[in-house]
Amino acid sequence: MMAKGGVSAYRPTRRAIARPLVTATSPSRFARSSPGGGVVPPTLQPPSSGGAGRRQVKRKCGIIGIYKTQGAAAFELYEGLLMLQHRGQDSAGMVTTDFERFVEKKENGLVKDVFHSKSVMDKLPGNVGIGHVRYPTAGTSSALEAQPFFVNSPLGIFLIHNGNITNTDKLRERLQGSKSFFNRCLRTSSDSEVLLNVWADAIHRAHQDHLKRNKIVGKQDIQKEVVTSIVFEAGKEMMQKVKGAYSCIALVKGVGLVGFRDPNGIRPLVLGKRTTMVGGAPKDEYIFASEDCAFGPIGYQRVRDVHPGEMIIITEEGEMVSSMCAENTKLNPCIFEYIYLARPDSVLNDISVYKFQLELGRRLANQVKEKGWDVDIAVPVPDGARPIAIQLSAELGLPYREGLVKNRYVGRTFIMPEQHLRELSVRRKLNAMSAVFKNQRVLLVDDSIIRGTTMTQIVEMVRSAGAKEVYLASASPPVRHPNVYGVDMPSTKEFIATDQSVDDIRQALGADGLVYQDLEDLYGAGYSMNSDIDKFDGACFDGKYVTGNIDSEYLKQLEIDGRGTDRRKGKLVSSLGEGDKSGVQFSM
Repeated sequence: MMAKGGVSAYRPTRRAIARPLVTATSPSRFARSSPGGGVVPPTLQPPSSGGAGRRQVKRKCGIIGIYKTQGAAAFELYEGLLMLQHRGQDSAGMVTTDFERFVEKKENGLVKDVFHSKSVMDKLPGNVGIGHVRYPTAGTSSALEAQPFFVNSPLGIFLIHNGNITNTDKLRERLQGSKSFFNRCLRTSSDSEVLLNVWADAIHRAHQDHLKRNKIVGKQDIQKEVVTSIVFEAGKEMMQKVKGAYSCIALVKGVGLVGFRDPNGIRPLVLGKRTTMVGGAPKDEYIFASEDCAFGPIGYQRVRDVHPGEMIIITEEGEMVSSMCAENTKLNPCIFEYIYLARPDSVLNDISVYKFQLELGRRLANQVKEKGWDVDIAVPVPDGARPIAIQLSAELGLPYREGLVKNRYVGRTFIMPEQHLRELSVRRKLNAMSAVFKNQRVLLVDDSIIRGTTMTQIVEMVRSAGAKEVYLASASPPVRHPNVYGVDMPSTKEFIATDQSVDDIRQALGADGLVYQDLEDLYGAGYSMNSDIDKFDGACFDGKYVTGNIDSEYLKQLEIDGRGTDRRKGKLVSSLGEGDKSGVQFSM
């Protein structure tokens, strides 16, 4: 049922009709490792000069879920999504409920544009809800793939996901085969929809096992506590089958608000709480979010990170219960969260992002000292490099200056077909001030250098503004490998560090000097702040993938399928199979 203003309302039923799976499969993959333990990448081409824009790395997703004892959750979800907007700008979605009626709204666009008026928000009633902002790294940017995703059976589940599943092909095959409880119809190419259906299929299976064990026949109702235990049991099966990175929040009819994290804890998920008075008695209210920067503005306090392999349920009555759904878990958070993805006012895995970036600046300063450059000022490339540059300048005794002014009203930069237009797009976003750069020997500090086309133009701009010499310091090591766990990077063919030495890169960028953060210093900064971390995921730097199922064939197929913009131009997302030339197709 579709309500006015694009808001859909749904009352879940207990049963749903099974539909055939609509999908296509990809070639099988075989492992091949390098002597150093990393994965051997596919044959690469020299970096291209295409593309522009301040960032070549795109964030994946931001997720939030709120349980209130009373009052509408939608307005607090909205405020929380605004605080997570940096994690995705392609689409926004929200579902709210009182566990009798679920209301959904999702569209392409920014949070403020999708939920643009009080009249829209008033159509999202209910004291519990989940919200999502998206930048796609698997699938396309079609509005059809905006989250939350939904399955009617079992129970009725809405799910939002941050991360990337790395064995979706095998999971799709299983979902459409005889090993699935139902042959499930997947409407999109999204890995998030696959994950949801694997979990739903496991709940069906766990429910049937419970009925058989307890010899229950007919339409006898099952106690809510038993349903909760069935959902936990299904979570164990799901985590055994699904590989990759996933932090998820879900609304489950008859169960409650659910949050869970993959056994490696690659993507963040934080639990928060506040206490309110209801009828003269204190009642706890809960929140899950990708980052705890979303908590403060709406009055929640950080409790802790959701543990790797843990599933937490806030029941419909507001009680919190949790279960470990995976054995032999490890904490392997993505190091790129701290360099670039997360806001500096967030704390992830008990590490302050801001303090981590200050430590990067301190360690980077030591490497700059070893170079012996004669530098007058340190200038950050806005916005992410500021904390790093502040600490680096303090360590080196250099004046810190803001020399690059960012235009915050440009909006999104699209891929432009001609070189002069690409250059214009960078100059619209950043302007170099002659008052800062004239006759100065400048040290530019950036959080990362991926493709290099933007940095090349920034160096030119700084020279044009009067700089005598331009040196570069990158807070991250050279990026040489794909990220497969939910960060959308360009094709490895476009990485400036591919098959090039640091001096080759320096010359390509047009700089007088270049230094990258040492990899061991990068990891050391994190370990010094949380010794419980087993190993950081830094695969884009060292080629070592923590889930253990990534090989050179997988990476080669990733390049063939397309990365970044090439993939998001729109493509066939599903068909009835390779051999069925007359099959129905969904095109984005």
